[in-house]
Order: sequence, then structure tokens, then C-alpha cells
Amino acid sequence: MPMTRDDVRAMALSFPGTEEGTAWGQPAFKAYGKFFTRVRDEDDSLVLTGVGFDEREMLMEAEPQTFHITEHYRNFPAVLARLSGVDPGTVRNLLERRWRKLAPKAAAKAWDAGDR
Repeated sequence: MPMTRDDVRAMALSFPGTEEGTAWGQPAFKAYGKFFTRVRDEDDSLVLTGVGFDEREMLMEAEPQTFHITEHYRNFPAVLARLSGVDPGTVRNLLERRWRKLAPKAAAKAWDAGDR
């Protein structure tokens, strides 16, 4: 079953310190004031940052119908995931990994302790 924008919203906001806002003039989600993720209107894809180039290539090779990149993101550690085909568990894992990079150590420690 495809993910919806509402699914993305609920998932993104489930992480502490996350809020809706804008980034580069587009609706986006921020964690602790920094860019977290957004859905691109152009292709209904989720921008997943913090994905290294090797991992991105592996994802695009394994699931080319879901994972892709545009020229804009080519030199940035990110991958785009079409909502129509992406696994919610994969999205959650990638978002959690990114959230951990943005969160203060105390917030990540509280998350690990189950204080959600």
C-alpha cells in the first residue's frame, strides 16, 4: 500500500523536536530547527537526506521504481523515494537515522530509553 502525505506527516511529527515549517520556500519538516524531510510536489517523492552516495546507488539499483535522484540532489547525500512504492519501515528507519544526527544527545538518549 502506498504511503500518503498524511502518513509522512504523522511519521515525521512522531519524532521529538520535529515541526512543520518551510525549507527553500517549500513545505517541509524540521527537527530541532534543521531540515528533516519534505515531499516534492514535482514527483510526489520524499526527500531523504543523510543517505550516502554508495547507499543511494544501492537503493536505486535495488528498487529503481521507488528510489531515484534528480540533478539538484546529485552532489548531496540524499535520495528521493516515490511515495507510491516506498516501504514505510524503510522510511521510518531512514528518518530515524537522520533525526539522530539532528537531535541533541539528551533527546536521542531519552528516545533510546523509551521516553517518547
